[in-house]
Amino acid sequence: MIRLFVGIALPTDLRNRLAVVSSGLPGARWIDRENLHMTLCFMGQVDDPMVDDIDLALSTVRGPAFDFSISGIATFGRGHQVHTLWAKVEADPALQALQAKIETAMRNLGLPIEGRKFTPHITLARTKRAQSSKIAEWLQTGGGLIAGPVRVDSFVLFRSHLGSGAAHYEVLREYDLEPE
Repeated sequence: MIRLFVGIALPTDLRNRLAVVSSGLPGARWIDRENLHMTLCFMGQVDDPMVDDIDLALSTVRGPAFDFSISGIATFGRGHQVHTLWAKVEADPALQALQAKIETAMRNLGLPIEGRKFTPHITLARTKRAQSSKIAEWLQTGGGLIAGPVRVDSFVLFRSHLGSGAAHYEVLREYDLEPE
């Protein structure tokens, strides 16, 4: 079995900028700079032979290159229990269309894709051990991040290696978008 997802690799300058704000919250587990990305479709564990079918399906996905910008930091959670800090990616029609095409291609292969509405974002930290009051304070001082525009001219099939420490992401294949 192999753990896969499709995403957008971030340029080094954006990863560096995001890493600068990724500190100062006790109890947060910050995502390593090298692992910062935008997930478009998470497939989870798939059988090794399925990788070729996934690659073929992704190679048929077409869409134009586009730009995105970051407009602040928000949280995911239930009620008052926050579990994730993330950078808000401004919704772009080309990004939304690309994500939908990728998700459809994976569903057509019979993969059990999550049914949640796509919220474009970049995960910065897991916050299960952070106090809600500390998260609110951190957002007041560090949540005003603005970045971009960032050019996207490809998307990536990633393999996720899990271990005792932080996950490690490996690029298996990159797929070019159409130049404007």
